[in-house]
Amino acid sequence: MFTAEMIASLNELEISLYNYIIKNEDKVALMRIRDLANETHVSPSTIFRFCRKLNCEGFSEFKIKIKMHLAETKRKNINEIEESLMSFFERVSIGNMIDQIKDAASLISLSSNIMFIGTGNSGIMAEYGARYFASIGKFTTYIKDPYYPMHSEFLSNSVAIALSVSGETATIITHINQLKRQGIKVISITNKKSSTIPQISDVNIPYYVTQERFENTVDSKFYIHTEEQYNYSDITTQVPVVYILESIARQVYKLSL
Repeated sequence: MFTAEMIASLNELEISLYNYIIKNEDKVALMRIRDLANETHVSPSTIFRFCRKLNCEGFSEFKIKIKMHLAETKRKNINEIEESLMSFFERVSIGNMIDQIKDAASLISLSSNIMFIGTGNSGIMAEYGARYFASIGKFTTYIKDPYYPMHSEFLSNSVAIALSVSGETATIITHINQLKRQGIKVISITNKKSSTIPQISDVNIPYYVTQERFENTVDSKFYIHTEEQYNYSDITTQVPVVYILESIARQVYKLSL
């Protein structure tokens, strides 16, 4: 709830107060200072010093910040997964995704090696894709380190499959640039085509579903936060990615017969 520096500045009594507050935010936001003092067995002056260490003029300002925090971090309703999937499969039936899948399969069928790259949820899907393609007899690897040493003599006749929901993942872009310098063809699977990764790929398959994220933090001056990429939880459905990967793999298998 608070910054690491603020927590480090608290004494033993203030730590007990802190522990109570983070477990009872809704309740504390409506309390008077005397009520909180009675609940936590500390004096009002201790609470006042606590608030000053959090850069608040007093308990009233502290409660305002708690209320702002509670209002901004309320979980929004998430879409029913059926809505996203029905829309996706409607686009599959009327769009050109089947042609894009066939283009990707043709490129892969001519290659000796397949490398999967991705991070976060996309990394999990990349690892799954590598395992699935291996099941149909293709030599596959999953590489999650964009700075993994690459030697061109071992990469001949290879193709890379890059996964990214946003299409703007910096480490994946770095990885693609490294692979393209080695002459490797790149197939990307992203949520939309109007992003960087599709533009630098040889084949792109976008799936266009609603991207859903929950903010983890709101006020960088008041609440603990880490690197930007960890400031949200991404629950965008990965079912379309599984469909695309398995469809490509099955098409590759047919071409090998």
